Amino acid sequence: MNNIRYAGFSIRFIASLLDTIFLALPIGILIYFLSDGNWFDFSHYKHNVIMAMSANTNALDSFPQTSLRWELLFEVSILLITMLFWKRYKGATPGKRFVHIKIVDAKSFDDITNKQAITRSIGYIASTFSFLIGFIMVVFRDDKRGLHDLLAGTVVIYDEVS
Repeated sequence: MNNIRYAGFSIRFIASLLDTIFLALPIGILIYFLSDGNWFDFSHYKHNVIMAMSANTNALDSFPQTSLRWELLFEVSILLITMLFWKRYKGATPGKRFVHIKIVDAKSFDDITNKQAITRSIGYIASTFSFLIGFIMVVFRDDKRGLHDLLAGTVVIYDEVS
């Protein structure tokens, strides 16, 4: 693999948006119906928006909008399905496959291991809670690796074969 092309921030962002459409939206709709509409309460959402717009500091405390149990099911489902795609489809979720990029081991450029998939998922959480700095790192690094890539020993490259 002499001509490795690292996938930058913008193409990875597009893949993420596509995964939201292909994965998160259908799973979200399924969980909403499984919860009998209790996962996300739109009436509380409307109430909280009105209170927030009126500068009420207790707006988000007054009525919870989501049920933690269903939210947890959604988040865990997304993580598990994403890891399944990484393993089953050689490092690519539907969004990544669509834009011809994939996740590989940073040293060997082979498929990632289960340990790398799990570590990368945990790294997503760390990247999110670091005010997105873990994702923004991709813009400034020559190898286009984010915090989650560094933690897992992975890199995202263009898939010249697909």
